[in-house]
Amino acid sequence: MKHLLTLLAVVLLGACAHVPAEPAGSAPIRAMTFNIRLDVASDGANAWPHRKEMVAAVIRREGPDLLGMQEVLLHQKQYLEAALPEYTFVGVGRDDGAQAGEFSPLGWRNDRFTAVDSGTFWLSPTPEVAGSKGWDAALPRIATWAVLRDLRSGETIRVLNTHFDHVGMAARANAARMIVQWVAAGSAPAIVMGDFNVKPGAEPYRILADTARSGLADSRSISSPPPYGPPGTFTGFDITAAADGPIDHIFATSEFAVTGHSVVTQHWEGRLPSDHYPVIADLALEAE
Repeated sequence: MKHLLTLLAVVLLGACAHVPAEPAGSAPIRAMTFNIRLDVASDGANAWPHRKEMVAAVIRREGPDLLGMQEVLLHQKQYLEAALPEYTFVGVGRDDGAQAGEFSPLGWRNDRFTAVDSGTFWLSPTPEVAGSKGWDAALPRIATWAVLRDLRSGETIRVLNTHFDHVGMAARANAARMIVQWVAAGSAPAIVMGDFNVKPGAEPYRILADTARSGLADSRSISSPPPYGPPGTFTGFDITAAADGPIDHIFATSEFAVTGHSVVTQHWEGRLPSDHYPVIADLALEAE
């Protein structure tokens, strides 16, 4: 693991550490993480062609400044890029580092941010090797990141979007440690979001939410006012589902105050846009 963390630091430090934190006091930033469910015909009435307009409508209505999505196939990414021209998206397919397999794309509003740098790494002992799997993971897993300049304030932030493995317990824990290393590699305030496939209390969550060691806090737990919406974020397309905890999370470093947290349960006559609810955190850089 020591070798892995050293390698990850080499891969990422050049992209993150050279950007200094800017003075605080910016306008609030709305971040959204949204697992949109990949396009599979076996979903029947819930397959992508029957709900893609709903996915775009929810994003457009909530208007996040930052958007992290998971389970996005190339044609889904292309559809959303066309439907949401106000956003720029970055990211690569996890299978080949280009267009194959699922993306975990990261997007931002063109009128709010411009990119300083961006990239993708694999959640494995070889983070620079496209398609690599880590530990007991069932599938290749990735993290897509960007260093962004706020066009309103000139401030710089770092943002990362990811999707942890759904099977491998060791893979999730080690992926969490890699994310913590990424946070530590840079000096600018950071936001980390995604589908972590774990509820609060599980080891990977504890690694990320241990503020003293990770530098991160769960936006849900520190939101003022209290979080809005149900505790669970996975529904399996069932509007009556009532999971007892979230698996989709937004974390932030201590420079951010959380002024709101919500789980978006918008539906169309019981039909949901995805098998996950989107999660939103409203964040503000605190004055120094």
